[in-house]
Amino acid sequence: MADGTFYYCIKHHAVEGEEGCRAIDRLGPYASREEAGRALEIAQERNEKWDEDPDWNDDAPGG
Repeated sequence: MADGTFYYCIKHHAVEGEEGCRAIDRLGPYASREEAGRALEIAQERNEKWDEDPDWNDDAPGG
């Protein structure tokens, strides 16, 4: 599966194609197998950015 759409299955901790597990068990879609393999790391990075964003942080001054 060189081209296509990839997902990361949080149930099996594996990268899979469109014909994988149920949507509730997956993160994605991602454009590449490598990107899908980093799904948990990408989610953590995004969470940290959102935690630091004053528009989304209820604990921020003025929020």
